[in-house]
Amino acid sequence: MTPLSPLHPARALATWFGVGHLPGPTGTWGSLAALPFAWAIVQAAGAIGLAIASVVVTLVGIWAADVYAASSYRKDPGAVVIDEVAGQWTTLALGALVAPLAPWAYVAGFLLFRLADIRKPWPASWADRQLSGGIGIVLDDVIAGALAGAALAILIWILG
Repeated sequence: MTPLSPLHPARALATWFGVGHLPGPTGTWGSLAALPFAWAIVQAAGAIGLAIASVVVTLVGIWAADVYAASSYRKDPGAVVIDEVAGQWTTLALGALVAPLAPWAYVAGFLLFRLADIRKPWPASWADRQLSGGIGIVLDDVIAGALAGAALAILIWILG
């Protein structure tokens, strides 16, 4: 497979419209870039809307990450950050199902997801090691997002 053109939909989505090409910690950039979109989705469609968007971006992300990885001949290219978007949205959707998200909850959700994504607790670590292709790239982050989302929901419930 040849490298994807900059305008190829899989490249645009996998890198979250170029965010994955920023210098430095691409996963952190991807997670940060997901936040304003999550906020807009929650404002327009509520927690259920964000949960649905999380599923959609996960499914689209599996395809885009698979195409991008195959074209770059790498198992998990660093430029692919749609997995962080899917994981971050999953975290925030689970928190929003408990209570409306305040600005502090977005910050907490970001920090909890980054911690879970970096540390990869089980079963995210299993998915990271055992799955390949787009599903392997994306699913470990979605699992990490679900774990972080559970922690965020508990934190929101405790703090009210």
